[in-house]
Amino acid sequence: MTHNEKRLYLIKELLSELPQYRNMEIPNNTEEQKRLLRSLMNIRAPRPIGNEFLKVQDEYLSAEVAEKGITDSAALPVSLVNSRLVLWRGDITTLKVDAIVNAANSALRGCFVPCHSCVDNVIHSVSGIQLRLACDQLMTEQGYDEPTGKAKITPAFNLPCHYVLHTVGPIVHGQLTQQHCRQLADCYRSCLELAANHGLKSIAFCCISTGEFHFPQKKAAEIAVQTVTKFLQTDTQIEKVIFNVFKQEDYDIYRAILHT
Repeated sequence: MTHNEKRLYLIKELLSELPQYRNMEIPNNTEEQKRLLRSLMNIRAPRPIGNEFLKVQDEYLSAEVAEKGITDSAALPVSLVNSRLVLWRGDITTLKVDAIVNAANSALRGCFVPCHSCVDNVIHSVSGIQLRLACDQLMTEQGYDEPTGKAKITPAFNLPCHYVLHTVGPIVHGQLTQQHCRQLADCYRSCLELAANHGLKSIAFCCISTGEFHFPQKKAAEIAVQTVTKFLQTDTQIEKVIFNVFKQEDYDIYRAILHT
C-alpha cells in the first residue's frame, strides 16, 4: 500500500465500526482525509482492534511524524541559568526525548472532541489509538479518576519520544488560589519523580493548565521553573528538562525567567 492507500484503509476501517457512517463519502482532498482520520481516531472508544489495522496505522503515523521532521532534544541549547534546563518553542509531538508530558483530563483517556487543538488531543492523534487503550487499562485498574497533581506513565507508541507522562493540572475558575498553585507544582513534581523512578534522563513539559484550564501563564511558568529547579538540586538521574511552549507569549515569559 502507498501512503495514501494506507490513509484510506484506516478511514474505511474506522467508519465500518460506526453503522451510521458506513456509507459516508470519503473526501478526495488529502488534508480533508487527514482531518477525517484524526476525527475518527479522536471519537473512538477504547476497545480492541485488529493487528492488521495497528500495523498499517503504525506505518502511516510513523511516516507522518518523519515528514513533519524530528527535533533531537540533545541538540537544543541549554539555559544560562541552569545547564540542565532548556527552553524550546515547537510541536512537542516532534521531539526526540525520553518522555513528553501530556496535560490530561481526569478521565486520562484523551480528548474525544474531533480535531481539538489541546495538547491532549494532539498527542493522542500522533501516538495512535494504542495510547488510549493503554490509558484505559490504567484507569480501569485504578477504578477512579486521576487526582489533580498526580501522574501516570505509558509507552509513546508512534511518537518519537519513548514515553508519555500524563498529569492532570488544576482548573482555574475565577480567582487563582494557593491550592491551585500547590496542585500545579505537584504536577511537575509527580512527573519528575515518575521519570526518575523509571530511569529516564530527559523530559519535556508542555505548559500544564494554561490552556483550557485557564491557569495564568506567567504564574504557571514561575511555578514550573521553581519546582523543576528545586527537584534537580537533589536529583542526579534526570539530565535535561525541556520547557516546551507553542505560543510566542509563553516563549517570552519563560525566556525572561531563564535569561536565555
